[in-house]
Amino acid sequence: VQLVESGGGSVQPGGSLRLSCAASGFTFANYGMGWFRQAPGKEREFVAAFTWTTNAYYADSLKGRFTMSRDNAKNTVYLQMDSLRPEDTAIYYCAKNKKLYYNPRYDLTEEYDYWGQGTQVTVSS
Repeated sequence: VQLVESGGGSVQPGGSLRLSCAASGFTFANYGMGWFRQAPGKEREFVAAFTWTTNAYYADSLKGRFTMSRDNAKNTVYLQMDSLRPEDTAIYYCAKNKKLYYNPRYDLTEEYDYWGQGTQVTVSS
């Protein structure tokens, strides 16, 4: 299994970024995928997740600004981040859910068995 994130970078407050995560080595369409982030000195936190269907779930604090999507034909998930704030600065990771199909605990890091290397997002003026 391999997960490769891309699309991070530096942006001013109010700007947008689109992260991508290309997956390989497993039947992508059968697993949920998640995005998490980790800021310096903080624990890794849930951002968004897809179940194996197209149902997306978001951290309450990010609803309306972040949008997750998946393209099963390309084995890729995306995270569109709009209206970025300095507090969004973190390393963003994508991860594969360890359970086939639906896992109701999509917000827990321990429910994911493979992680990408992370991509840095910096929001600063």
